[in-house]
Amino acid sequence: MFSGAEVVFHLAAQSNVIGAAANIDYSLSTNVTGTVNVLRAAEEARVRCVVFTSSREVYGEPVRLPVDETAPMAPKNLYGASKVAGEAYCRVFDSARMRVVILRLTNVYGAGDKDRVIPIFLERLRRGVPLEVYGGEQVIDFVPVDTVVSALIRASEVLPSGPVNIGTGASTKLTTLAERLCALAGAKTPWQLRPARSIEVVRFVADTARMRRELGIVPPEDPLASLADLWAPMASGDRRTSP
Repeated sequence: MFSGAEVVFHLAAQSNVIGAAANIDYSLSTNVTGTVNVLRAAEEARVRCVVFTSSREVYGEPVRLPVDETAPMAPKNLYGASKVAGEAYCRVFDSARMRVVILRLTNVYGAGDKDRVIPIFLERLRRGVPLEVYGGEQVIDFVPVDTVVSALIRASEVLPSGPVNIGTGASTKLTTLAERLCALAGAKTPWQLRPARSIEVVRFVADTARMRRELGIVPPEDPLASLADLWAPMASGDRRTSP
């Protein structure tokens, strides 16, 4: 499958908390068994490096913020548990012959995304439907996809040992995200508060010191700076590059 490849970037996954709870079998077969299959195929093909995209969900509800890579893994939901299992297999396959790098991504957003809070909010604004904010107390570390791409490439080059958080290290309240998007869209209908969902982590901000030090990646000061680029094509009716 990977004949002739030097590096494999493993991003394939059932990639959201609600979806994992709705379909446990798919989450298990994709995130755990699928990861093992990728690692086995890469080893057989004598790939130099596999970069595995894990998630901040492996930490669960942290005791303190920001969260560094030494914090215990205590997933709060099935998605986080599947990523913990994936990381365990990555450690088993990591060797001098084939390095396996683990990157723990925070809340990534960008063009082409779906089924997560930012694309869901954007689509509701496009249709003129009020946003639904579950809980309202959430504090989230949003990171633009271009920052993540830079981190993936750099990680395949420097091969850090141990997991690395990939985020901005900046805290954004979910209500602040809703306000920023409503302002972009000129939405006159206020967002609506809904009961919190128990499986979702309430507060998370990554400690990005290792990302900066070992990968040389400096995240944007404003984690939501790319929102305007996502809303513009939707506002103009061109959805080819929008979520």
